[in-house]
Amino acid sequence: MGHAVLTAVGAYVALVLFLYFAQGSLLYLPGIPSRELVASPRDIGFGYEDVRLETADGVGLHGWYVPAGEARGTLLFFHGNAGNISHRLDSLRIFHRLGLNVLIFDYRGYGRSEGTPSEEGTQQDALAAWNHLVTARGEAPERIVLFGRSLGAALAAWLATRERPGALILESAFISVPELAGDLYWWLPARRLARLRYDTREYLAGVQCPVLVVHSPDDEIIPYRHGLALYEAARPPKTFLQLRGDHNRGFLLSGAEYVRGLDAFLATHPADHAAAAR
Repeated sequence: MGHAVLTAVGAYVALVLFLYFAQGSLLYLPGIPSRELVASPRDIGFGYEDVRLETADGVGLHGWYVPAGEARGTLLFFHGNAGNISHRLDSLRIFHRLGLNVLIFDYRGYGRSEGTPSEEGTQQDALAAWNHLVTARGEAPERIVLFGRSLGAALAAWLATRERPGALILESAFISVPELAGDLYWWLPARRLARLRYDTREYLAGVQCPVLVVHSPDDEIIPYRHGLALYEAARPPKTFLQLRGDHNRGFLLSGAEYVRGLDAFLATHPADHAAAAR
């Protein structure tokens, strides 16, 4: 009996140590399904530009700029923690049809981007993408919509506290890494072990643009309560859009309801009014 208890305690300690030291490999999943770009916007009939960005700390990033005719604004797309930009063509199609230019890019260590992902590093990546739109392309900040899904929502919210975009969309977002870890690893002291923060709720306190929070009660990875908590934390004007379906396919399964919700929100934000005035 004593040996069994010691074995169980040893296994528990080993699991705790693994969780503490392997956080980066648990959160950042650039190899799932792969780092290889398997398609491009051309495969869905859209023209695009290959974009090369350089961060303040000298890391080269790769992305695509997909223009839309008579654009109502420009969307800066922050994807989730797995895969790369070539796995987001369904979203590119939706935003293109909504009349938005789109800049989508891979974080360091993802796709064709250099480097290794980290919390501070991905924040530098977000700033590099913003600076490309505002400086290199001359886009007015108020015409830029920040869109983030899952991990990308935390980055979009972080960027919105430092810049002045026209609007912010958070889809399938988590409150923070410690909160999510507590939900996923409830039998471990995961909240106290978390070294990564990505505190989306804290960032929202400093966001001054209109906010749309999108979440599904069926999300099996990030519980629905996270979306509700983020909506509660956001300053007005704010909107909540409920999806149906799981974490990765909810926006597709929700179909026309999802697109109508995005369109209605975009119609109220400053970029759309600026486009109409021209």
